[in-house]
Amino acid sequence: MSHPWFDDPIPGPDTATLAAAHERQAQLTKPPGSLGRLERLGATLAAMQGTQQPRLDQVWISVFAADHGIVAEGVSAFPQVVTAEMVRNFARGGAAISVLAQEWNARLEVVNVGTVQALGDLPGVLDARIAAGTANFVHEPAMSVEQLHDALTAGREAAERASIGGARLFIGGEMGIGNTTSAAAVACSLLGLPAAQLAGPGTGLDAAGVARKALTIERGLARHRADRPLVALQRLGGFEIAALAGAYLRCAQLGVPALVDGFIATTAALVATRHQPDLAAWLFHAHRSAEPGHRRLLDALDAQPLLDLDMRLGEGSGAAVAMPILRAAAALHARMATFAEAGVSQS
Repeated sequence: MSHPWFDDPIPGPDTATLAAAHERQAQLTKPPGSLGRLERLGATLAAMQGTQQPRLDQVWISVFAADHGIVAEGVSAFPQVVTAEMVRNFARGGAAISVLAQEWNARLEVVNVGTVQALGDLPGVLDARIAAGTANFVHEPAMSVEQLHDALTAGREAAERASIGGARLFIGGEMGIGNTTSAAAVACSLLGLPAAQLAGPGTGLDAAGVARKALTIERGLARHRADRPLVALQRLGGFEIAALAGAYLRCAQLGVPALVDGFIATTAALVATRHQPDLAAWLFHAHRSAEPGHRRLLDALDAQPLLDLDMRLGEGSGAAVAMPILRAAAALHARMATFAEAGVSQS
C-alpha cells in the first residue's frame, strides 16, 4: 500500500531567492531595518513565491464547520444548534469573516465537514459532511481512523482548490460549538500540559464553566491521551480541526503560504507541524488570541503573531484582519525603489 498523501515531502522556500531578497532590502530607499518585521516578512514572501516581486492579490479563505459530541458534557455557553445557524449566516454574508472577505476581495468558501443537522444546498457552502458531529471523547474516540482521513482529505481538497484558483495566500477558519474543548484536549495531549493550563472561556463560560470544561478534558485525556499527533487528533479532535491540519499540509506541499488564525487553527497547525516539521516554513501566525491557552501554543510553535487585538471569534477573522500586513510587506518589497534607481545617496 502506498503511503498516505499527508506524508508526502514538503519543499522549502527558495533559499537563493531569500538571500537575494535580504540583499534587496538593504538597497531599498530607507534606513536599514527601518521597516522592522515588514522587511523580514517581505523577504520570506519573496522566497516562498520564488520572485523579488511577491504579490498577495489573490487570497483564498476556507472555513470548515463541524459539531462536537463533547458538548453533551456542558462545555459551551452556546447550544449546538448555533453551528448550523452560523453556517447559514456565512451563506448570507452576515458573519465577520464574510464581511472581511468581501472587504479584501478574497475568495470565501465554507465547507461543512460534520454539522449535526444536514443543511441542504446553501450558496457558497460545500457539503463534505463526514458524520453528524464527532463522538463524545469522554466515552469513545472522537472519530474513527477512516473519518480522520476523510477530514484531512477535505482540507487537502480545499488547499488544491485554492492553488488551482491562483491563491497566493490561504486562510483557514473554523466554526463548531465545543471546538475550543476539542482543541484544548488535543493540545494538552501533544504538549503534556494539564487541562487547567489550556482550557479557557471559549464562547463565554464563567469560572465555574471553565473549571467544568477542564475536568471534562482531563477525563478525556485519561482515556485517550496520545503523543503521536494524528492519533491525538483522531481521539480528541474535531472534523474541522483535522480539515485545517490537512489544508495546511497540502498548502505547504503545493508551495502556498498559509496564515494561521487563533486558538483552534493554531492547534491544527501544531498537529500538522508535529506530523511534518517542514510545514513551519510555510506558516504565518496572524494574532495572539484572547483565549488564554493560545499563548502556550504560539510558544510551542516558536511563532511570532502579527497582531494582538484581544480577538477570540474564530472563523479565520483574526487572520483576515492581519492579512493586509502581509500584503503591505509584499508590496513594499516588490515596488520600493533602490537607492540606485531613485538616485538617492546612501551616505
